[in-house]
Amino acid sequence: MYSSRRLALLLALASAVIPVLKAQSPAVHADTPVLLADSSDSSSNLDLDGQQAPADPQAQPAQAQPATSGQLSVQARIKARREQRRATALHEAYDHLYDLYVGAGYLRFTPGPTLQRVNEYNWNVGVTRYFNRRLGATVDGRGYYGTPFITPNLTGITKPAISQYAALGGPTYRFYLQPRYSIAGRVLAGYSRGNFSGDTNGFGTTILGLYPNGSTFAASASIMGEYNLTPNVGLRVAPEYYLTGFGSTLQNNLGYTASIVIRFGKQ
Repeated sequence: MYSSRRLALLLALASAVIPVLKAQSPAVHADTPVLLADSSDSSSNLDLDGQQAPADPQAQPAQAQPATSGQLSVQARIKARREQRRATALHEAYDHLYDLYVGAGYLRFTPGPTLQRVNEYNWNVGVTRYFNRRLGATVDGRGYYGTPFITPNLTGITKPAISQYAALGGPTYRFYLQPRYSIAGRVLAGYSRGNFSGDTNGFGTTILGLYPNGSTFAASASIMGEYNLTPNVGLRVAPEYYLTGFGSTLQNNLGYTASIVIRFGKQ
């Protein structure tokens, strides 16, 4: 009887104490962030409200890494192969022993001391023997043909045909070389023969104001631009200053020649 009373008293005390303990225990709020025992770089950047922390303004950007020795060696090999291809192309184009050229040209020539200049057209052929890639010796032959205008006169001849022929020689030097083209200079000197009376019907040259027939010196200076179609074939254009001495006077003439060039023989 006594023990049952004591058990009832304990149950009454427990029923009174349990609600009090539940009221005093802390509740976990839904908005409270949960802190993990194992913090990482990403969790360290979170603020108390669970938001991402702003980046540090003092942080330095990542710098580019320098090229490695392997990358440098690849670039060096590419550059070496490019230089080797260029050297091979220069060798194939310019290390020939000879070049032969054939072409035509144009010249503004003074046919007499008191006459106006005349347009002359020419053929031109020559060969150059090269001692190395740049320096050579040239032998050149050419012929010029024109029809000067003569003022009305007693002979009735106003447009006689004239001609002149020249044999020249001198040095040629290539001062700029590329696989596809080159620029060279050339100076020639030699002999020229003029025929100014062949179309005067026997009246001669004096009455028409032409230079007398004869031989004289001739000289030429030109800059030659050459474009390579193949290592053995090129196209050449050469603006030219051409000097002659017909009639004991000097004729300062300007013109050009254009020719096809064929290279052959190996140095």
